[in-house]
Amino acid sequence: MSGKADPRAAGEGTTSRTRLDRGRGALGPALELVHTGRAPTRAVLTAELGVTRATAGAVAAELEALGLIRVDARPGAAAGSQGRPSHRLSVAEDGPVALAAQVHADGFRAALVGLGGRIVATAPGCEVVDADPAKVLGSVVETGAQLLRETGRRCVGAGLAVPSAVAEPDGLALNPLHLAWPAGAPVREIFAQQVRAAGIEGPAFAANDVNLAALAEHRHGAGRGARDLLCVATGHRGVGGALVLDGRLHTGSSGLALEVGHLTVNPAGRPCYCGSHGCLDVETDPLAFLTAAGREPGPEVSLLQQSYDLIREHYADPAVRAATETLIDRLGLGLAGLVNILNPDRVVLGGLHRALLDADPERLRAVVADRSLWGQSGGVPILPCGLDHNSLVGAAELAWQPVLDDPLGVPA
Repeated sequence: MSGKADPRAAGEGTTSRTRLDRGRGALGPALELVHTGRAPTRAVLTAELGVTRATAGAVAAELEALGLIRVDARPGAAAGSQGRPSHRLSVAEDGPVALAAQVHADGFRAALVGLGGRIVATAPGCEVVDADPAKVLGSVVETGAQLLRETGRRCVGAGLAVPSAVAEPDGLALNPLHLAWPAGAPVREIFAQQVRAAGIEGPAFAANDVNLAALAEHRHGAGRGARDLLCVATGHRGVGGALVLDGRLHTGSSGLALEVGHLTVNPAGRPCYCGSHGCLDVETDPLAFLTAAGREPGPEVSLLQQSYDLIREHYADPAVRAATETLIDRLGLGLAGLVNILNPDRVVLGGLHRALLDADPERLRAVVADRSLWGQSGGVPILPCGLDHNSLVGAAELAWQPVLDDPLGVPA
């Protein structure tokens, strides 16, 4: 047997390395395509990236070697199909995770979220939120750290969703009114300090909860495929909005865009924290619904859960139905104004607003159509959010973004 190297083998190795070198710039775009479900096979990946089949194969193999995706080289053929089926691509179920956390007026929740927006583990926190953000965020991070210890997963970073406008570039929570936190609390810095103190690897981020819900819905939920997506939601208190334009979250010059809660929908209505009257924030949130239905809010469960239960279990009650219709009309008026200004190609509603849409979709769509130019030209789709914990998934997207930008930087 000759001791000389086979020149064909050497050539194949060189060619393989050349393909991978050419494809390194495509690693991030390729991972994002798999992450968002837009490239379920290698054939689709090849077409989306505009590269050769061999280069797409090298890119997929590298992402698999990094523990980020799985490549099924022998998938079963669909019934009636001809030819060899393309390799199937999916996120790695046992891959790294991001630590995600959400704080709201009735407590917090921590979760571990993998690629694809898949929640791997989750844990609720306290039901009373302390007025000291450092104390609350310390508990949040400790809960997340415990999940990481229990699962043994690699962590790429951490993201936090808060019910407040978060000003850029400093990450200040400007109006955490329902948390009793001081205005301008440096939540991103505090969260990052707690993450480092817990020994959790990766960068830490913080943003408004509805902005993050919109991001998650656009990548993994009811907003997937939309070009200009408007998201409006009410959680435990207040109303928020967010806009995704051409696939990117629109936050304005300093992170404060789309404060839709302060659109006036009832000039003779309740006083709002902003100084006006009858804003969406105080006319279409759970407290407004319970008040309109003549129900005294109880301390047992959250205002949001009380509202859900009322609609689901007592919708036949005339007072509950009337309250639902009143809030639908106010919400529809606000949505019509937003549609006239923003001209989105899709609207998704979350929290109590999703429940209002489910209760009487035709009424809400009719109000928007009657008050907007879009309605006169065919209407804009109004859909319920598709993810149960979209703000958590969106918080994880913040931590996953550096990996999507540069998969080679994923922690070993």
